[in-house]
Amino acid sequence: MGEYSKALSSYERSLEILKIALPPNHPDLATSYNNTGMVYDNMGEYSKALSFYERSLEILKIALPPNHPDLATSYNNIALVYDKMGEYSKALSSYERSLEIRKIALPPNHPDLTTSYNNIGGVYSHMGEYSKALSSYERSLEILKIARPPNYSLLANCYNNIASVYAHMGEYSKALSSYERALEIQKIALPPNHPLLATSYNNIALVYYNMGEYSKALSSYERSLEIFKIALPPNHPDFAQPYNNIGMVYDKMGEYSKALSSYERSLEIQKIALPSNHHNWAGPYNNIGMVYDKMGEYSKALSSLEISLENLKIALPPNHPLLATSYNNIGLVYYHMGEYSKAVSSYERSLEIRKIALPPDHPDFAQFYNNIAVVYDNMGKYSKALSLLERSLEIQKMALPSNHPDLAASYNNIASVCDKMGEYSKALSSYERSLEIQKIALPPNHPNWASSYNNIASVYSHMGEYSKALSSYEKSLEILKIALPPNHPLLATSYNNIGLVYYHMGEYSKALSLYERSLEIRKIALPPNHPGLATSCNSIGMVYYHMGEYSKALSWLERSLEILRKSVSSTHSDLVLVKIIIENLRNRF
Repeated sequence: MGEYSKALSSYERSLEILKIALPPNHPDLATSYNNTGMVYDNMGEYSKALSFYERSLEILKIALPPNHPDLATSYNNIALVYDKMGEYSKALSSYERSLEIRKIALPPNHPDLTTSYNNIGGVYSHMGEYSKALSSYERSLEILKIARPPNYSLLANCYNNIASVYAHMGEYSKALSSYERALEIQKIALPPNHPLLATSYNNIALVYYNMGEYSKALSSYERSLEIFKIALPPNHPDFAQPYNNIGMVYDKMGEYSKALSSYERSLEIQKIALPSNHHNWAGPYNNIGMVYDKMGEYSKALSSLEISLENLKIALPPNHPLLATSYNNIGLVYYHMGEYSKAVSSYERSLEIRKIALPPDHPDFAQFYNNIAVVYDNMGKYSKALSLLERSLEIQKMALPSNHPDLAASYNNIASVCDKMGEYSKALSSYERSLEIQKIALPPNHPNWASSYNNIASVYSHMGEYSKALSSYEKSLEILKIALPPNHPLLATSYNNIGLVYYHMGEYSKALSLYERSLEIRKIALPPNHPGLATSCNSIGMVYYHMGEYSKALSWLERSLEILRKSVSSTHSDLVLVKIIIENLRNRF
């Protein structure tokens, strides 16, 4: 039940007694070291677990013949820890040694061979080598079909693992088929509210989630939670995951308050069930931080993400992929806060870890390249940004189905850079492709629809087609009013953009009203030197300039310049442009 400290105390006391009572290489000592290692493993203290498992193996090598099955188990346990530490090559080596021994010691279709093939498949999956993973999982399934009856419960595990690989490969229909076969077996083999049934519903939900079918995902996640409520005590650690997953769906649906509530319930359970600062706490803190980020509450976001990172640093080796994700998310918040140098620093630390831990075309690289490109975009380094975004899209096209929401985001980002480079036809084409994908993948009135309409409008505005621009901006604003809280920064952006169209149309009073509404929201939602505030001040100043109220124009433009000097580089295009306008105003008047 997660009472690891009590178990550890008992095992260590047992080990002390056995050291006194038995010769130094007695097999029972190996068992005791192994059991202590298992507790440390479950506590997330992997280096200690590895030490005890290796001591167990040393004794077994002396006490047993070289191909005894117990040696295979020992190698398997060591590999399991390396796998959790993200040291996949070491894990693979130990798993393969375990398999070699079992092939010699056991008959050719012994069930223990399925365990070895299954574990090797798991490591290949973690390494992103999905074809090798699939081959190992299918070999495991073949053996188990021969060794066990057709509805044997462990067959469900094999189908689950195969489904997991198909899901990673983006072959969601195959994944769904295998997960459903697993569920069929479990319904026959297990009682109706067994926790493994909840796991199967969870897996099916995850496929629907990745397919963008969020209502189906939510239904399956909720069925999973219902079973756990019947099968487990109220604060069992396994409850944390269903609440986390339900929060994840609400997050994607743009229902952030519901998402936050579910994530916080997940964290509450883990704080009760697990030791202080256990690495599993990191997940809920990370997810809570990311919801706050989307809600525009950046200080709360940063606080939660930094707690998550500290937990991971304690529990994991320095190059574990989860650390890369944590640095990546902190970089994202700094980006939204306009602190671009800090954002780049965090993203680069994320990249360093990923290059060590993952193969070069792993799907996770796509998100990294995308994120750092967005920062370069905001720093005005467009060619660097475009190159990284195109690399990100190449990786995603290999890894994801053609209408996956992540592809929409990549097309959107490429279009944004093309727009700034003045390549409007390319920008419009990419934005429209992004919107097409979102209409298929996301529910109506999702915030991402608003983003696409906003961006299409921006291109039309740059092309001088103001009526088309106004129509798209207004569609974007209506969606955001439904989807977001009233002072969210994206609403400020939307008002600002509509104001810009009226400004270009010469309707200055309408433009001024919208710019002022935008500034009101940004003052509430953003830190005092955020570039978004500079944008609002600049916009208001330019309206006053064209209305002939030059002293007011100069005052607002100087406020804009003051903010930009604190938030962007001296060569940033926005800062340079404001300085030129101010100089022209002073020379003229």
